Amino acid sequence: MKTKPDLSFWKLWNLSFGFFGVQIAYALQSANVSRIFTTIGADPHDLSYFWILPPLMGLIVQPIVGILSDRTWNRFGRRLPWLIGGALVAVIVMCLLPNAGSFSFTVSSAILFGLMSLMLLDTSINMAMQPFKMLVGDMVNEKQKGLAYSIQSFLCNAGSVVGFIFPILLMWLGIKNVAPAGVVPDTVIWSFYIGAAILLLCVIYSLVKIKEWPPKLYNEYNGIEETAGKKQSANIITLLRKAPTTFWTVGLVQFFCWFAFLFLWTYATNTVAFKAFDTPAVESYTGITCEARTIESKNVVVNDSILILSHGTKMVSGVTVNGVYYPAGTVVANGNDTIVKDHAVVLDESGVAKVSFSSEKPGVATVDVDGTRIPESGSVKIQDYLSRMQGSVKVSTADIVAHAPDGSLSMEDASDYEISDVAKCQYVSKTVLNAASPEYNEAGNWLGLLYAVQALGSVAWAVALPRFRSRRFSYTLSLLLGGAGFIMTGFITNQYLLFVAFILIGCAWAAMLAWPFTILTNSLKGGNIGAYLGLFNCTICVPQIVAALVGGWILSALSTPGELAPEYLMMVVAGVSLVIGSICVFFIKEGDGGGKPQETPVESENI
Repeated sequence: MKTKPDLSFWKLWNLSFGFFGVQIAYALQSANVSRIFTTIGADPHDLSYFWILPPLMGLIVQPIVGILSDRTWNRFGRRLPWLIGGALVAVIVMCLLPNAGSFSFTVSSAILFGLMSLMLLDTSINMAMQPFKMLVGDMVNEKQKGLAYSIQSFLCNAGSVVGFIFPILLMWLGIKNVAPAGVVPDTVIWSFYIGAAILLLCVIYSLVKIKEWPPKLYNEYNGIEETAGKKQSANIITLLRKAPTTFWTVGLVQFFCWFAFLFLWTYATNTVAFKAFDTPAVESYTGITCEARTIESKNVVVNDSILILSHGTKMVSGVTVNGVYYPAGTVVANGNDTIVKDHAVVLDESGVAKVSFSSEKPGVATVDVDGTRIPESGSVKIQDYLSRMQGSVKVSTADIVAHAPDGSLSMEDASDYEISDVAKCQYVSKTVLNAASPEYNEAGNWLGLLYAVQALGSVAWAVALPRFRSRRFSYTLSLLLGGAGFIMTGFITNQYLLFVAFILIGCAWAAMLAWPFTILTNSLKGGNIGAYLGLFNCTICVPQIVAALVGGWILSALSTPGELAPEYLMMVVAGVSLVIGSICVFFIKEGDGGGKPQETPVESENI
């Protein structure tokens, strides 16, 4: 077997430099997906379900990329073809995802568009990320692997910092950080655009600078005998059956760690917005109750013509001026202040409603209703439809309600209900944070800065980790510190004190990046590196899928009906999960190399 040559620092750098661009994309996704979906109207209890897609795609894609890239060779190389395909798709989707609320979609359509974009984005990021991990295993000798992975860790964290701070940096540069209700702010949109451009440049750089070994030379450097014209293929079941015990014990620790971090990415935005930025709450309407029956829908139409609930917003039937009711579609106060338009309450530039159903608007000098001046003004109170209706009606619900060009309503997937006395109906509502408010968007940007602090804390702690005599002790301590950081995040009300909590979270993140792969690869000498790394990534994906599935249920169990969902408590749950993970570290036995399958020789194969 030939000895792999020492590589210069810059060749080691080039092997991992593209990771910088990939990690920017991943950071933008992690920090902004919950914010995007909340902005376009998603239910807080449903947020965790949206996060099923990223790990689900990783669960499917990463093992496939690992196994197939072990057997791939064409003129671009062995790992690089997968990098090219994944990165190009990621660049396109990064330009689409933040615009989910900008294409004049209904809420349902915008969320569906966002989900499809998120699925494609995470799939492509996974395809682009895996090759860089495998290139180090392919081309770097044992003596230099520590340095190579250190460079990769540095570029990973550097990309994270850049991606996390983009929105707040653009806000400081004057880019608008607020937008109309349902539309993602320009700071987030342009962050994704710039991130996509950087990713594209990094991929081009990698293609120019990285030259993979041809199959024959690779086999010689890795001590693998050629098969005589017979192509072998990795079998997942066989690989798992022969996997060392370390694979499973480290995977157990991984479960509780990644379970916790999925909750961080899902609930941190609203936690920080509520606790540290005093984001105001608003009522979101989920349907109506009639005759002991609840009709759940964000769109409700009465008698095929009157839209009383539109995308979770209660519609205005008219206005009461000094005790006299006037049907109204548009209401203008004091000559130039439109407070109701097209039967909907108008929001100000800060995303706050100009009038409320629950209180009167006093001190109004003049009121114009649909262009007609109302005499004897002085106070205005808007009225909803149910308060003015009586008798039997037909109630229709629909996933999508749209206005046709002639002004009539068009509905899709409609369901009809006959109500004998609509006067007995009431709206069903829930309290949510006002995602259009300046406080919420400032909190979203601040969270990006907190994630950057987490990444910097991770870099600093990664330098300290090798200095511990016991790897098991440092792993355990790191996870305990991270658990404390999670719990602190759920209760801190000072935005600057959150830096401390996220530095502690960064300690756990550093250990999660360093020790699992180090411990595992020490037990896989001579194995199918790409295949096992791809399979091991399932220990990252599976816990996130579980967390996404149970997150909404846990939050509902902790919530009080009608009140704001206590998402900050989900950070406590995440902290407890990390503590459990720290206990599981003691089950790991390092150096277990049981079941070391022989690696499949690399053969030329076009894809």
